[in-house]
Amino acid sequence: MVTWHTEVDLVVIGTGGAAMSAAIHARLEGASVVAIESGTLGGTCVNVGCVPSKTLLAAAHTRHSALTNRFSGVPSSAGMVDLSALIEQKDDLVGMLRQTKYADIAAAYGFDILPGTATFTDAGTLLVDGRPVRAKSYLVATGAEPHVPAIPGLEQVDYLTSTTAMELTELPASLVVIGGGFVGLEQAQLFARLGVEVTVIGRLAPHAEPELSSELRKAFLAEGISVIGDRAATITQHEGLVQVTTRNGKDATGERVLVATGRTPRTEGLNLPAAGIATDERGFVIVDEQQRTTNPAVFAAGDVTDVPQYVYVAARTGKIAAHNALGHDERVDYTGLPSVLFTSPQLASAGITEASAIAAGYRCACRFLRLSDVPRAIANHDTRGGIKVVADADTGKVLGIHALADTAGEMMLAATYAITAGFTVTQLADTWAPYLTMAEGIRLTANLFRNELPTSCCA
Repeated sequence: MVTWHTEVDLVVIGTGGAAMSAAIHARLEGASVVAIESGTLGGTCVNVGCVPSKTLLAAAHTRHSALTNRFSGVPSSAGMVDLSALIEQKDDLVGMLRQTKYADIAAAYGFDILPGTATFTDAGTLLVDGRPVRAKSYLVATGAEPHVPAIPGLEQVDYLTSTTAMELTELPASLVVIGGGFVGLEQAQLFARLGVEVTVIGRLAPHAEPELSSELRKAFLAEGISVIGDRAATITQHEGLVQVTTRNGKDATGERVLVATGRTPRTEGLNLPAAGIATDERGFVIVDEQQRTTNPAVFAAGDVTDVPQYVYVAARTGKIAAHNALGHDERVDYTGLPSVLFTSPQLASAGITEASAIAAGYRCACRFLRLSDVPRAIANHDTRGGIKVVADADTGKVLGIHALADTAGEMMLAATYAITAGFTVTQLADTWAPYLTMAEGIRLTANLFRNELPTSCCA
């Protein structure tokens, strides 16, 4: 048990990806650590984010594959969905991982998890449920939660968020999804593939390469998902149905509406101003390159800060924050940072886009290869999507690799390595790539920088 008045080296507020990474790495250096959790152990990823959404997506993709079987010699079928059983299976998985990857890990590394609500009373005092917990340094890693936009009429309807949508035990007949980002698109396809009539309001993957977001839109439309590339303006309810009207006067009606317009930092109750911890205009905790806040004794990491909201970014920033709290001088290098949108096909990226490269002052050269020219995709009878390589026209250095393909996420480790290693397009084109893998498409795309002629299967 924790002794309340004994000072430890590091107090970590939260138990999500950033918090656990920080606690683990601090313990590896021999530091004493206490973690504080006011809610459910494990934070966003295991409870309401990555794990539950991806297991439900896998289930939905399995059903869809049976319904849209591309191989005539292997008959398949899919019946109605028992959502209650599916949610129970998801909850069992979450519970198992919460125990084995969080509670058991804390015990193995030797740090306590203290239940309670943390509140700063001044620059050097942290209370947990009114009692002081003292440390040499503190880390705020409380994560983020779904943002609820100020759309007139929204407060009058029983709207869903990504959290509550994954708690449903019965499928709605129809669903309107507000938001075309990662969460909105994954949830839209998840419910559509389970048999729900879905409409998405918003630009699809607005920060992706336009060639790829356009192809993703085609894939959604081909699955019967309606897309209105506009912003929601008002929401009304009539006879049990929710009607969303866009700024341009288009209407979408559904039995339920799901709001997926980003996330907001979870800092309520921490009383950050009392500790001299500054936040930006959206409420995210401001940190310097060492993850230190405006209070030199307090660090912050993960989604509570304004960083890309991926669990591996949270883990890296948590690790670096812990090291710096213990006297090191480390910084996060985002070169080649990968991202994956787990729709089908997946939209994955590493490095920067063409637009970002131009904004950074590069003279860009880009090549785009459709999956209809990738042997693996041809063999799979699934040529939706493509691959784009962004390069510096003057040096040939690879700046970004972007793909829309059913296994695009599996390609990103190779893409990240090529970027961080400083490969040129010529080196990438001459790299060994196993035939009939999707990652081979990266090499084939790089080869287009030599000429725009088609290539043989193995050339």
